[in-house]
Amino acid sequence: MKSRSQDQSLSDSRELDRSYDPLTGNPPSKPNKKTIKQRFLKLLPCCRSGSSPSVNEGSIGDEGELSTVCHRPERLDRLVQQTNFSKKELQVLYRGFKNECPSGVVDEETFKSIYAQFFPQGDSSMYAHFLFEAFDTHNNGLVSFKDFVVSLSIILRGSITDKLNWAFNLYDLNKDGCITREEMTDIMHSIYEMMGKYTYPSVKDNAPKEHVDSFFQKMDKNNDGVVTIEEFLETCQKDENIIQSMHMFDHVI
Repeated sequence: MKSRSQDQSLSDSRELDRSYDPLTGNPPSKPNKKTIKQRFLKLLPCCRSGSSPSVNEGSIGDEGELSTVCHRPERLDRLVQQTNFSKKELQVLYRGFKNECPSGVVDEETFKSIYAQFFPQGDSSMYAHFLFEAFDTHNNGLVSFKDFVVSLSIILRGSITDKLNWAFNLYDLNKDGCITREEMTDIMHSIYEMMGKYTYPSVKDNAPKEHVDSFFQKMDKNNDGVVTIEEFLETCQKDENIIQSMHMFDHVI
C-alpha cells in the first residue's frame, strides 16, 4: 500500500496538473503574453537522466512517477499565498515545468545549456551563472518549482520595490548587502559577452567600463565606492525609464 505521504504528494501533483498549456517557442520582437511565458519556462529546464522517463498525463497516478520525481512541490494553496499567481496559473506553470523537468529541479549546467540557445552569437555562461544564483534562493545548486514561481512572481507581478530588490540581489554577487565596482564590472562583462562581438551597432571595447562608471555616478550618493540597497532604491525610483522597464512584464501571464 502507498504511504500517507505518497498519497498526499500524489494528491498535490494532481491538483497542480489540472491545467495544461503547450510551453515552447521564442518571443517575437514585441512582447506577447503566450510567448514570454514560454521563454521564462524554457530558461528553466530540469535535470534529465537517461533512466528517468518523462511524466505524462497517463502516468500521473502510477507508482512509477513517484519513484522518478525526487522533489515535491509545495501544496498549491501555499504557493497561491506565497506568489501573485492564481491557482489556475500555477497549474499551467507546474504542468509545463514538470513536463520539462520530471525530477522537479534544475541544476546550473542544464540551465546554462538552455540559456545559451537564446544567445548563440555570444557566450551567455557567466550571465546565466549569475541569474541561476538569483533563482537558487537556498544556495544548494538546484532550482525547484517553488524557487522558480516565487522569483517569477516577483519579476512579473511584484511591486516596483520588490522588483528592484530582486534586481539588486542579482547584482550583489556575494550577497553582502552592497554592490561593488568589481561586481558591477563582472555583470557588465557577462552581458557584453552574452551579446557577442557582432552586434549592431558595434560595441566599443571600453563600453562595460563606461556603463559601470555611469552606474556609480548615478547610484553611489556618498562616493564611498559601493552602492547600498537604499541608494539603489532611491535612485531607481526617481528614474522614469527604470520604472517603465519594471512594468514591461506586468501582464504577460
